Amino acid sequence: MQSSLLRTNEELSQIYNRHVKTVYRVCAVYMKNRHDTEDMVQNTFIRLMKDKTHFESEEHEKAWLIRTATNLCKDFFKNWWRKIVNIDTMAEVAADEPFADDDTLKKVMELPPKYKTIVYLYYYEGYRTKEIAKMLNINESTIRSQLATGRKILKIDLESDLK
Repeated sequence: MQSSLLRTNEELSQIYNRHVKTVYRVCAVYMKNRHDTEDMVQNTFIRLMKDKTHFESEEHEKAWLIRTATNLCKDFFKNWWRKIVNIDTMAEVAADEPFADDDTLKKVMELPPKYKTIVYLYYYEGYRTKEIAKMLNINESTIRSQLATGRKILKIDLESDLK
């Protein structure tokens, strides 16, 4: 690997090792298949290599990577041809999910995009609403509102499974 102009190979390797699993999970929330998820993880770290941001701490570094991964995934779906999804592909994608053994996580993945990212970051990554708001550049009250709506949808969905 060729070093970036701003960070050494060792620094990039350390950042990658610290955060690759988190970035992968965040990308998987959006992409729902291994191949596209891996592409987005790669694009996130390529963006890191080109970026000039000086990180104040490992948390700042992680927040930057999550925001970048989220933005790259959202941009991916802005292309009109990506919006057409074959139902057979979705069944294959569901079987290909590497870490969705938890039924609750599967339900989180099925939430509409604006809810699932926030629910995932709050419950699975342990971020507070203030941190998520800063990371996603969304008002904190909007985050709380979307988190509450996401919880309601999950509750209804999980309760219907119990019946």
